[in-house]
Amino acid sequence: MVGQEGMLGAHLALGVASQPLHALVQGAGSAFRIGARSFRAELARSPALRSAVAHYLHVLMAQLAISTACVRFHSVQPRLARWLLMSQDRAASDSFRVTHEFLAYMLGVRRVGITAAANALRQGGLISYHRGDVMVLDRKGLEAAACSCYLADCRSYTAVMG
Repeated sequence: MVGQEGMLGAHLALGVASQPLHALVQGAGSAFRIGARSFRAELARSPALRSAVAHYLHVLMAQLAISTACVRFHSVQPRLARWLLMSQDRAASDSFRVTHEFLAYMLGVRRVGITAAANALRQGGLISYHRGDVMVLDRKGLEAAACSCYLADCRSYTAVMG
């Protein structure tokens, strides 16, 4: 998951031309775009850019490792709470659009599992959810409902990126 804190195409800094992942835009917003050739040229010219991208790649690898363990060891509801918090962080908003189908795809579970987990979070007063519109009502409560992976992600990012 990438927001204003990150970028797609960081693999180019490693000298790899192909991306092993598929990018999917979740929400509206603006972004900057630079061609691969121009990006590599800027990397060659700028030690500060190389350092920033290297730090970001480190954080990205840590987050991927955390996510892998999360999928293996945590149930759907805490993982959903984590994912909603990460989405809120990147959207910089208490509300955003996301369907059960998309959440099921992102979390690698059946839609019925998302429905049950979202209903539990809604009944707990942590979120409101209606026809794809999610609003975080109680961020502290959602943080408490999330698995420890959310805090691990935040710590990893803060330790390396500041």
